[in-house]
Amino acid sequence: MRHAGAEIRHFSGEWREPTGQALGTTNTKDRQDKADTIWPVSNDPGVLITREDMDGYLLSLSTKGSIAAARRYGSILEQLYQDLPEDKFVRKGTLAQWIELLRDKGYAANTINNFAIVANRFLDYVGHREYQLSELPKQEKSPQPELTRGEYLQLLQAAKTLEREREYLLVKLFASCDLPVQQLKKVTVEAAKTGCLMVESSGTRSMVHLPRCLCWELLAYAERQGIGIGPIFKSIRGKAMCRSGLTASISKLSETAGIASEKCNPQCLRRLYKSTRAAVEANFALLVEQTMDKQAEQEQLIAGWDV
Repeated sequence: MRHAGAEIRHFSGEWREPTGQALGTTNTKDRQDKADTIWPVSNDPGVLITREDMDGYLLSLSTKGSIAAARRYGSILEQLYQDLPEDKFVRKGTLAQWIELLRDKGYAANTINNFAIVANRFLDYVGHREYQLSELPKQEKSPQPELTRGEYLQLLQAAKTLEREREYLLVKLFASCDLPVQQLKKVTVEAAKTGCLMVESSGTRSMVHLPRCLCWELLAYAERQGIGIGPIFKSIRGKAMCRSGLTASISKLSETAGIASEKCNPQCLRRLYKSTRAAVEANFALLVEQTMDKQAEQEQLIAGWDV
């Protein structure tokens, strides 16, 4: 978000106050010199950005069913259009300059990254990828909260106390297997019967194993809900749960469980599964080494070289 009171600077080099009125004449030459240094004039012919092209791009998004994205992209493209110089041309280096302008205005790194992505996609739409930003701004990575196994058990107890069986099963599911959030629809009655399901993430297919006790609970829940085939977890309208609905359902347990709400989500539960599995595998590897050492010592007593 832009900080309140931040100066609005345009590629043309003109400096304005947030009200849109020009600043006083004091140090006008210094300001112009600084702007000319930041926004150098280029002989590159560039591409003219028009509102017609912007509207066409947004319309194409809407016709594909991405109405929410069209609204969001529209506000970003409008910001780009307003920040461009008066001729409304984008040339090589223009987007990089725009990124610096957004930083000066106080936008967060993640927001700037999103702005750059939208601008790149728009330039692809108008057929001028040569003016895209080749390297996207680095996003800020906030520290991710860690959920302990004790807190995981508290979430299960909270779900039982509130008699929320669906949330109970969701918590147990993501803490018991490496299931990508977007693959929840693959948890079907059929998968619960076989104890495994095939998922695809980032172009890679893998098999996910479901613990036997979890399968029993999933099948019992499905039977009580009248679900004989297909996805077990559904919305009120009977459709497969969406990502936001999933996170909201688990988050409702935070107060009763006495756990920070930022820990009550499928991502934290999945990380708990991964860290627990890694610890088990490390212990197993150590056990293998100890077993092999013990076997070597026994064989040494039988046929070892005298030293």
